[in-house]
Amino acid sequence: MATTYGSSGVNLKAAEAATQRIAALAKSTFNENVVREIGLFAGFYQLDLKKYRHPVIVSSIDGVGTKLKIAFMLNRHNTVGQDLVNHCVNDIMTCGADPLFFLDYIGVGTLNPEHAEQIISGMAIACKANSCALIGGETAEMPGFYQSGEYDLAGTIIGAVNRDELIDGSDIRPGDVLLGLPSTGLHTNGFSLARKILFEVAPVSLHSTVPELGVSWGEALLTVHRSYQKAIVQVRRMPGLAGISHITGGGIIGNTKRLLRPGMQLKIDWQAWQVPPLFRLLQQLGRVSDVEMRRVFNMGIGLVLIVHRQEKDRIVNSLEQIKETVFEIGTVRKTG
Repeated sequence: MATTYGSSGVNLKAAEAATQRIAALAKSTFNENVVREIGLFAGFYQLDLKKYRHPVIVSSIDGVGTKLKIAFMLNRHNTVGQDLVNHCVNDIMTCGADPLFFLDYIGVGTLNPEHAEQIISGMAIACKANSCALIGGETAEMPGFYQSGEYDLAGTIIGAVNRDELIDGSDIRPGDVLLGLPSTGLHTNGFSLARKILFEVAPVSLHSTVPELGVSWGEALLTVHRSYQKAIVQVRRMPGLAGISHITGGGIIGNTKRLLRPGMQLKIDWQAWQVPPLFRLLQQLGRVSDVEMRRVFNMGIGLVLIVHRQEKDRIVNSLEQIKETVFEIGTVRKTG
């Protein structure tokens, strides 16, 4: 019997079927700046130089982490693509940039075209919501590399901002106020600890409804990582906005202190907002200390705006006009 690529575990017909499904979804995100169709060896995007007089290209790459394990267990693949795009959008928008286009990578042992379509459908939903074009990607089938039914997911985003509109934290000063915007749950961080608590320390069923949450454990854990695009666009050009922090791995302090110059520190008022029940339940079930919870999870705050105190009310009012909830969660202080 002749040895073929198929005998090694690679299904070229499945790959072709997946590509056809994905191409249609990607095309639904295109705008006038996308120059060519999906299917060539690269994606093409024309930068609008009338909008960006002195353009700075901004990029970021990320994954969904072990949140994917929950998707595998529930056989639900239509939300993790949204997680990935929204996470990347939030990252580049912290510097004031506009998301332009997105590229995805899916690594899988055995390609399931339906799963691939569900993943990309989530990406397409998020790309359209964030005015971002999905212009290409890579789906790699690698038999024996991944466990059956599992895959890895990563994405790269490219954005642009005018050099004189860049937000980099250089204007942050002692006395500035921290404004927190709520998260929709764990987002895409802390799932290794959450899985240890829920599957080893105090085992639960992902299908069981949790009264405090009003949904099942699985639904709560797979809640989509929200995009803060609308909120950031609302305030990014306002006087007094000095820095933006996306709260991912490392928590509120770990992420926000990256913006500070030497001689400054953060003072967080941990009583300024009500921590959502999901975090309280995880802490109780796992007997996790406050310090560890705050280091690992976002604790209900997904984005932090650092603003000059005299402009705080104006920025809060602007956010409230678009129905955004805002908490004053702390200040910037001098060290020592």
